[in-house]
Amino acid sequence: MFFKPAPKLNTLKHLGIIMDGNRRWAKAKGLDAIKGHKQGIETAKLIIKAAMEENITFLTLYAFSSENWKRDPSEINDLMNLLRFFLDNEINNLSSSGVKLSILGDLTHFDEDIKSNIKKASLYNKESFKINLIIAINYGARQEITKAVKKICDEVLNKEISIEHIDEKLIQKNLYTNDLPDPDLIIRTGGDSRLSNFLLWQAAYTELMFFKKPWPDFTKKDFLKAISEFKSRERRFGGH
Repeated sequence: MFFKPAPKLNTLKHLGIIMDGNRRWAKAKGLDAIKGHKQGIETAKLIIKAAMEENITFLTLYAFSSENWKRDPSEINDLMNLLRFFLDNEINNLSSSGVKLSILGDLTHFDEDIKSNIKKASLYNKESFKINLIIAINYGARQEITKAVKKICDEVLNKEISIEHIDEKLIQKNLYTNDLPDPDLIIRTGGDSRLSNFLLWQAAYTELMFFKKPWPDFTKKDFLKAISEFKSRERRFGGH
C-alpha cells in the first residue's frame, strides 16, 4: 500500500499588512478619525504578538503613505502626535519582548523629535531579535522605485557603472527593502482589493488576501485563518 505524502506547507517569513479602515470604523461609530487610529494601534499590538507566536521573522505594517499628506491638516497633526505616543510609550514594551524596529519611507518631512525617536528606537535589538517590525511611513512604492532609478542613473552618469550592469539585483539593492526578503503574504483589511502603492516591486509573487472588516475589528482569529490559508496555497512563482 502506498501512502500519499502530506503536502508541504508554505513557510511564512515576511508578512505585510495594509491596515485600512480606521477612519471608516470611527465614522460608523460616530467618533473622530483619531479614535479609529488609536484603536488601530491596539489591533497592531495584538497582531505583532500573534506574529511572534507564529514565528514570523519580518512584519511590515503600512501605517502612513506618501499620499496621506493630502488629508486634512488636523488629522495629520493627530497622526503625528499618535506616532510620537507610540515611539515614547509602546516601543519600549515591544522592544523588551524582542521586537526590532525598522522604518520604510522618506523621513525628511517629519519633525526632528520624531526622527530622533525613530533613530533611537531603531537601535533596540538591532543585532538579535524575535521579530523585525517594519513600519512603512511616508512610504510609496512608486516613490521608492523612482529614487532607486535616480541613484542608478547617477552612478551611470558618474561612470561608476555601465548600463550593462543594471539588472534586477541592482534595482533591488537600491530599494528601501534591500536587506529584507520579499513578502510572502500581504493582507489588506477595510474592503478594498488593491495594493495602493505598497511594495509593488517586492510583491511580484506575493500571495494576497483581502478582508472586508476594517483594521480595528481585525482579530487574532482572522489572522490565524489567513496564515492557515496561506500555508495551504500552491505557490508556483511562474514556474508551472
